[in-house]
Amino acid sequence: MEARLNLLGNAVATKALRHFVSAGKALADSTLPAATQELVKIRASQINGCGFCTDMHTKDAAHAGETSTRLNLVAVWREATVFTDAERAALELAEQGTRIADAAGGVTDEAWADAAKHYDEDQLAALVSLIAVINAFNRVNVIVQQPAGDYQPGQFG
Repeated sequence: MEARLNLLGNAVATKALRHFVSAGKALADSTLPAATQELVKIRASQINGCGFCTDMHTKDAAHAGETSTRLNLVAVWREATVFTDAERAALELAEQGTRIADAAGGVTDEAWADAAKHYDEDQLAALVSLIAVINAFNRVNVIVQQPAGDYQPGQFG
């Protein structure tokens, strides 16, 4: 499989993606736990059918020490016992934030309140922004049919 567009070989795409990456870097430097960030990126990528991002973030999470059990259970986190209450709240917010078009009313007050029990205002800002950024990355990669499987942790610096 070959991508429809070489994102790294196109000046316009590269310029736009630099801004996405900068936003991602600001979020990575936030106080939102790194493991939570990866779980959120994985779950949104699964929902959006983004093979490239799912490949990237599962490998990055494993490289950072995440267990294969937790990585394998992200898609079914509601039934899994391996996630903390805080992670579960973040995953719920990620799902609802990713599926805005599918849900009348968007993110529920209950999902927001649950996340707010576990995260301070800066962490919530990071979480909301992270959900938006990963959804943007997912959409770009799905639209161009970016192939998955060859990503190596750290390859984008």
